[in-house]
Amino acid sequence: METVKPYHAEGSKKEQVADMFNAISGRYDLLNRTLSLGIDVLWRKRTVAAIRKLGAKEILDVATGTGDLAIALHKGIRDSKIQGVDISAGMLDVGRKKITRKGLDPHIPLHLGDGESLPFEAGQFDAVTVAFGVRNFEHLAQGLVDMKRVLRPGGALAVLEFSQPERFPFRQFYFAYFKHILPTIGKWVSKDASAYTYLPASVEAFPYGEGFANKLRDAGYTDITIKPLTFGIASLYIAHTPNHI
Repeated sequence: METVKPYHAEGSKKEQVADMFNAISGRYDLLNRTLSLGIDVLWRKRTVAAIRKLGAKEILDVATGTGDLAIALHKGIRDSKIQGVDISAGMLDVGRKKITRKGLDPHIPLHLGDGESLPFEAGQFDAVTVAFGVRNFEHLAQGLVDMKRVLRPGGALAVLEFSQPERFPFRQFYFAYFKHILPTIGKWVSKDASAYTYLPASVEAFPYGEGFANKLRDAGYTDITIKPLTFGIASLYIAHTPNHI
């Protein structure tokens, strides 16, 4: 898989991704809603429904960002215990303020940490979720293995990630939007042109569908399902850890 970085500069992808999200954190939520036309909210609801159906209660949201999925999980799953972790201090600051406004401070602790080396004990969680985050891992295989480490036997990983539509003419419209319209709006609102040229480049370089399912299998996950969402703009992957150690 090709390594795509946000900036043409020195530094690892991990460092650059943290810098990028720190730079755009104050306007990230506004941009997300605007650029996705609000569809990302529906995608998160599908993710919450999948986790609820599995009966998971102890849940870790990796690459939690400003906490949208963590908050949705808390609201959508009764008696759940949600924690979030992210590599960007700026995104977490925005997320904590949002959580405080909603009166959810005791329920959703957020931690600064690396998704490839999680600061949690082995077997601590029933489920791990990642929404639009695995694309940003510098070492994807390492991240998938470490998320499996913190899952209990029989636990579930839910990955919501951009994919690529394959049907004409939606595929052509999608890439025209992603490569031309989205970067223009993103630059205008966020003042960071690189962040929104990185997005389509990282989506093109990332394995999707069976390609990503194979990465999950290589990391030791089983019972993998793929659910394309909105003509294949995004996909929801559900994978499980073996029932025995």
